[in-house]
Amino acid sequence: MSNLLIGLLGALVATNQPQAVSNLILTNTGISITVPDPNDPVEKAYRKLLADDDAAQEEVDQWIRDNQLFAEQGGGSPPAVLNERIKVRFAPVRKAYEDFFQSQPSHVRARLAYGSFLLDIYEGAEAQAQWEKARQLDLKNPAAWNNLADYYADNGEIKTAFEYYAKASELNPLEPTYYHNLGNVVYFFRKDAVEFYQLTEQQVFDKAFDLYQKALKLDPNNFPLASDVAQTHYGVRPMRTEDALQAWTNALNIARDDIEREGVYVHFARIKLNAGRFVEARCHLNAVTNAMYADLKKRVMRNLDERESLDRQTNSAPSPAQKRE
Repeated sequence: MSNLLIGLLGALVATNQPQAVSNLILTNTGISITVPDPNDPVEKAYRKLLADDDAAQEEVDQWIRDNQLFAEQGGGSPPAVLNERIKVRFAPVRKAYEDFFQSQPSHVRARLAYGSFLLDIYEGAEAQAQWEKARQLDLKNPAAWNNLADYYADNGEIKTAFEYYAKASELNPLEPTYYHNLGNVVYFFRKDAVEFYQLTEQQVFDKAFDLYQKALKLDPNNFPLASDVAQTHYGVRPMRTEDALQAWTNALNIARDDIEREGVYVHFARIKLNAGRFVEARCHLNAVTNAMYADLKKRVMRNLDERESLDRQTNSAPSPAQKRE
């Protein structure tokens, strides 16, 4: 058991638990955080906001799923009717946030949560305004910088996103999400990254993968993260075949069930097919038995058959000079 975990267990029995936990984390990580007191009236009001927000989101998500199911059966509400119903359901949640800010205008975590709520109802500019208020209220809050970076990346302000993601990871170097997000924006916006960081494209790939490795080091058992990182190798030209296979091997080692493992086998097959390692590719495909991969397996198998056939023709066809002889 780590010293930090042992300390946390001790802090939980302390008289002043929030302060004890805060001091322990600062001592072990060098990161200063404030642990809220759950008995504080403002904290209780804030947590009720989050609970009401979550309840509304869950209910609306169920409405959408149900309506989709009804639509597939020939029924369901028209989009305009459903949208109005959703708007009415979210209205009291929005009002609750606004009422909360009447007495607590400087509550950073509520600003962050409200921004996320607004983004969920497709009011991006309003969400950005809330996150900017949170950032100004607490310039050392990494979540505010990260959320704003998300907004700027989505709205084409890529260089600002580079800066804000980097600032978030600087403020909390133990959060893998920030490295993952920065790695994604570096990878997907390579031309901007080349200019911003003054790197070649291959060096930009190196930078992205370095960021991904930092995220994976902090969260080594996260299969969706490992899988997401491995898939980025498809965009590298020329493909770094061995690096790609190693990335998928890492994902395979932490796969949680047969569905995830067989998904990795398909990726192994695709990469080895492209590398001309046809026998290995076929072995991987033969290990895929789940029906959910049937169409994908069939498509990759067809490509494999075509590539093998073409390879045999190329290797066996006599040259024009041979024909004249």
